[in-house]
Amino acid sequence: MNEAVFLLLGSNLGQREALLTEAIRSLSHFSTSPLRCSSLYETAAWGIEDQASFLNIAIGMRCGLQPEVLLQEMSQIEERLGRQRSLVWGPRTLDIDMLLWGQRIIHSEALQVPHPRLPERRFALAPLAEIAAAHIHPEAGCSIAELLAACSDPLPVMRLGMLPGLPGTEPQNLVS
Repeated sequence: MNEAVFLLLGSNLGQREALLTEAIRSLSHFSTSPLRCSSLYETAAWGIEDQASFLNIAIGMRCGLQPEVLLQEMSQIEERLGRQRSLVWGPRTLDIDMLLWGQRIIHSEALQVPHPRLPERRFALAPLAEIAAAHIHPEAGCSIAELLAACSDPLPVMRLGMLPGLPGTEPQNLVS
């Protein structure tokens, strides 16, 4: 237990930076070590492209919870911050995706880890590579950096810099 967990947070409605900051602060309560946060990225919407761009950030943490319990906590944070599930890939105040949980492979009705579309999504790989470039994807068998280099997703991803106001987080690799 207490494995490296990697999440992606995104927002394209409301006060995006404030929502991401609050979500990260809430998630930090479940971490047994300081969070590692990527830079903030502005990314085009994926799936339904006719909507506002997203702000995305990857975080890494060590977690003593079971994956399903953290998933429930993530859903509660999304709901508390105004997430309404009405349209798949539609606009949202907050989206939190579990990308990786150490080297675990989880295929249950509620949870798919590694995230099944991670290798094809530049908006997830770019921030994740910033904090976990050497982490080996347990199904693909290659590093996150290699997945990013091979990603054919043409949608633009622009690095904006660090999200202000997150004391206790560091933009460096979390050893898995």
